Amino acid sequence: MLTRRLFLKSTALIGCSAAAHPLLSSATFAAAPGENRLVVIILRGAMDGLDAFQPYGDRNLSGLRKTLSLGPDHGATDLDGFYALHPGLEALLPLWRAGQLGFAPAVSTPYRDKRSHFDGQNMLEAGTGTDVGLNAQQDGWLNRLLQQMPGQSSETAYSVGVAQMPILRGAAPAKSWTPEANMTLTPQAQLLLDHIYHDDPLFRDASRQAMEIITGLSPELMESAPGEEHLQLARFAADRLNGETRIATFSVAGWDTHAGQAGSMTRALGRLADTILTLRDALGPHWDRTTVMAMTEFGRTVRENGSAGTDHGTGGAMLAAGGAVRGGQVWGGWPGLAEGDLYDGRDLMPLRDIRAYAAWAMHAKFGIARDVLEGTVFPGLEMGGDPGLTA
Repeated sequence: MLTRRLFLKSTALIGCSAAAHPLLSSATFAAAPGENRLVVIILRGAMDGLDAFQPYGDRNLSGLRKTLSLGPDHGATDLDGFYALHPGLEALLPLWRAGQLGFAPAVSTPYRDKRSHFDGQNMLEAGTGTDVGLNAQQDGWLNRLLQQMPGQSSETAYSVGVAQMPILRGAAPAKSWTPEANMTLTPQAQLLLDHIYHDDPLFRDASRQAMEIITGLSPELMESAPGEEHLQLARFAADRLNGETRIATFSVAGWDTHAGQAGSMTRALGRLADTILTLRDALGPHWDRTTVMAMTEFGRTVRENGSAGTDHGTGGAMLAAGGAVRGGQVWGGWPGLAEGDLYDGRDLMPLRDIRAYAAWAMHAKFGIARDVLEGTVFPGLEMGGDPGLTA
């Protein structure tokens, strides 16, 4: 009998897809002084920022993408005459109009060129400025932040989920708890596993058996019973934030869009929108003091590939929402999509370190000194000017 533990162990064998795997999810929570709240959502799998926030005003876009990111004439909603919002995020338009949603294009961590989900996510969560010795990095930037905050309580620092996120791992005391996990697979996850294991009878049959064991449903019923784990997690996070918790982070998977991106991206963005709106509703009046930042390990190629998808890239986008956000705007500049403007001739050129946005949010909302943020929380970071992310 294939056990759940053995099945999860076997996913480590499937290369880049494991890092973006729908079964790998966790959350961390921490107390902090004051009433401001920070939520960091890690978008595992590398979200295509060019599709989520479409720079249709750049005349080069249509030549690079034949079926993706084509602006208001193809279902997206114009935001400012240059960018358009993907239809999957349409439910967030009221937040944009209320000044509670914005985004930063052309951002990235310092990670470059190797394009590994594992290393990219480790870099994002570790918050370091170099990938040298990345696998040996033993703490995360949120943990280092907690060590700099007077009044941080070890009694309410948690690692919650089926796997610990390194973002809160480190010297600050933390508790661990694994709740009952609903392992229901989405149709996208089922297709991923079928594709990976198709030519290996042993793993193919074991995978199908595992899906039945984990979910209690046959594969034929998966499509009619999609999971709502992202909503359950958002409600749980809000419950903690309505109490003593002030910082929460969790992951939403499903962003590795090598093929058939139009459909999978719409579903993934819809889940993200629902997650943010669930947080807003569950937080109630605390939403006004909340900053939500959605980050991903790297962007995707500017050119659409032959499978109607995109491959691992460099520059991406960050989304921020919340009552504490100065939204309804785009933070940062635009590098352009002309051939000479691209990174390595294939990727969106990053203009700013994504860590700077997180650092400025912490400076504004938790009073962390700039030298501490640049030297301890995010080693090697140059924060630059204040982007005006938060009110």
